[in-house]
Amino acid sequence: MKLDFLLLVDNRHLIISYDLIKLMKTLFNNYINTFRGLSQEVWWLALITLINRAGTMVLPFMSLYLTKSLDFSLSDVGWVMSAFGFGSVVGSWLGGKLTDKIGYYKIMFFSLLGTGILFIGLQFLTTFVSFCIGIFIVMVVADTFRPAMFVALSAYSKPENKTRSVTLIRLAINLGFSAGPALGGVIITTMSYGGLFWVDGITCIVASIVLLRVLNPKTAKTLDNVKNENPKSAYSDKAFWIFLAAMTLFGVVFLQYFSTMPLYYKDVHQLTELEIGLLMGLNGFLIFVFEMPLIKWLENTRYTKSGLMFFGAILTGLSIIVLNMTSWVGILIFGMALMTLGEMIAFPFSNAFAMQRAKRGNQGEYMALYTISFSVAHIFGHNAGMQMVSKIGFDNTWYVITMLAVVCMLLLFILKQYMKVRNDAQ
Repeated sequence: MKLDFLLLVDNRHLIISYDLIKLMKTLFNNYINTFRGLSQEVWWLALITLINRAGTMVLPFMSLYLTKSLDFSLSDVGWVMSAFGFGSVVGSWLGGKLTDKIGYYKIMFFSLLGTGILFIGLQFLTTFVSFCIGIFIVMVVADTFRPAMFVALSAYSKPENKTRSVTLIRLAINLGFSAGPALGGVIITTMSYGGLFWVDGITCIVASIVLLRVLNPKTAKTLDNVKNENPKSAYSDKAFWIFLAAMTLFGVVFLQYFSTMPLYYKDVHQLTELEIGLLMGLNGFLIFVFEMPLIKWLENTRYTKSGLMFFGAILTGLSIIVLNMTSWVGILIFGMALMTLGEMIAFPFSNAFAMQRAKRGNQGEYMALYTISFSVAHIFGHNAGMQMVSKIGFDNTWYVITMLAVVCMLLLFILKQYMKVRNDAQ
């Protein structure tokens, strides 16, 4: 009797184990299937982005390098970051113009190669003025890549795959940004800060060589190469300007998670650096596991891109205001999850919206303005958040940031109605 019972228990364990393995296999296959249908060129572009972003290890340690190695004051660091932001704006604008003139391939190649050489040279600038000028020039050259990359992504993607193509690039960026700081910490301890500039520069140059070999126009296949004989200027596209204003505000709200929020975690909730790192790492983990399946599912629903952006803005705004509702430390995890879900929905569909809209005119011009909207958010978002925290405290800052999210939602609602009246594709 006892032996029969043990055999029955063992059989049940085997059945449960088999069912669990079968379920895991199904989930894994479904996850892999969300990546199917993307062109080889999109995968190569994602690899180049991964190499480039994994090498971007100077930026997370920039403030430490400037204060510890060059003895800059915090005020000096603020001006350096402003030069960084303005360089990004100029680079994005210039990249869009040049992409329309000479094509995305040449711009991406020369941007990666030039950025690599300039990053290596940046370590030799040690005065405040020279470093401000240097970082400005580096960012002008580096961010010409962004609008060119978006135009290339559009050309290498079938119309029905554009949102998932953007999502793949975002996964590459997130993986690169996750690996970069970790590698950067190892390099600082073994080679000093100077090693960061060398490795960052070399990875950019390697990315340019990979681009040269795998995305050469003679061999790379374009699937959606749009040439508009009568292009409409992005500057006269009212719907696009409403969209840009909304995305700038969304950027300001979103960027608080990478400037004021870590201070809030430490000063108000007394989290350690390790705990803050784990909480920030949750964002990257959730994106890596869930974003592609989520986007694949949303693409097959009846929701419009403007409607999904609106929903993403709601979730991101809620992630800020919930922090004022309780002092319970678990709310930080809930807030991070809300923000990540909002980001996963808003960014891919805003990108796809911009690429779709760009077909009306010069694609480089449209994608440049789209990237500039986030560069502007970088210039003002970090500094405004810090100033508000120092003057009115964290709680009141979260109220103000939530109001900005509400204005963003209002603009996206206006965009949806504006396009509905004009029968524009949303």
